[in-house]
Amino acid sequence: MKHNLFILFYLLCNVFIYAFQAGFWVYILGFVLFSAVVIWGSFDIQLGYFVNSLTHKRTKIKEVALTFDDGPTEFTPKVLDLLKENNIKATFFCIGKQIEKYPETFQRIIAEGHTVGNHTFSHSKNTGFLSASKMMEEIERCDEVILKVGEIKTNLYRPPFGVTNPNIAKAIRKTDKKSIGWNVRSLDTVIIDEKKIYKRITKNIKKGSIILMHDTSGKTYNVLVDLLLFLKQKNYSTFTIDNI
Repeated sequence: MKHNLFILFYLLCNVFIYAFQAGFWVYILGFVLFSAVVIWGSFDIQLGYFVNSLTHKRTKIKEVALTFDDGPTEFTPKVLDLLKENNIKATFFCIGKQIEKYPETFQRIIAEGHTVGNHTFSHSKNTGFLSASKMMEEIERCDEVILKVGEIKTNLYRPPFGVTNPNIAKAIRKTDKKSIGWNVRSLDTVIIDEKKIYKRITKNIKKGSIILMHDTSGKTYNVLVDLLLFLKQKNYSTFTIDNI
C-alpha cells in the first residue's frame, strides 16, 4: 500500500507540473488532487505516508493483538478483570492526564503484565495542527507521568486519531518513539450498535492483526466479552506490541 501511494504521489507531482503549464483550471484540478492525497495520507495510518507505523505482525500462526486507547478510565478495571479471567495480555496506549486521574488503575495495568504505550498527555483534538515542539511536549509530558506513576519507560507511541504529518513525524523521531498503528479499527467510539462493532472487528481479523479498541465505555466491554469468545472458538492466541 505504501509503495502504491508513493507511485501515486509521484504521478500527481508530474500532473501538477504539467497542469501549471497547461492552464489555470487544469492547475487547480492538479492542486486539488495533490491535496487529496496528502490529506488521505495524514488520516490513514496504514499508508505510512508521513510515518512508518507498525500496523500488524508478520506471522504464520493465528494470533492477534488487543490494544486499548484513551485510558485509563472508570471502565478499565472491568476490562482488566475480563482479561485476567481469560489469561490474556493486552497493550494499553494511555493518555497522561488520564493516568494522573486514575493512577491506581494504571499501576494495575502494569502489575498484571500488560504492555503500556504513550498516547500523548492531553490527546488534543487539534493534534493535527500542533507544531513539532508542541507535539514533542505532549509526548514527553506523558512519558514523565508514565515514569512517575508506573516507574517504567516505553518507546511505544500511538498517534491520537491515527493522524500523522511532518510535525508529528519529527516529534516521533526526536523522542525516539516507535509508532504503532492498527489494521483492524473497531470504531467503537463512533458506532452505537454493539453487534455492528463486533461484526466489524471479526470480519477483518487476520493472522497478526492489531485491533484498535478503547477502554472508555461499557459498550466496548460488552463487545470484548463476545470477541474473546470468538478468538477462543477460532483458536486465536494473543500477543502484545512489545513482543513484535
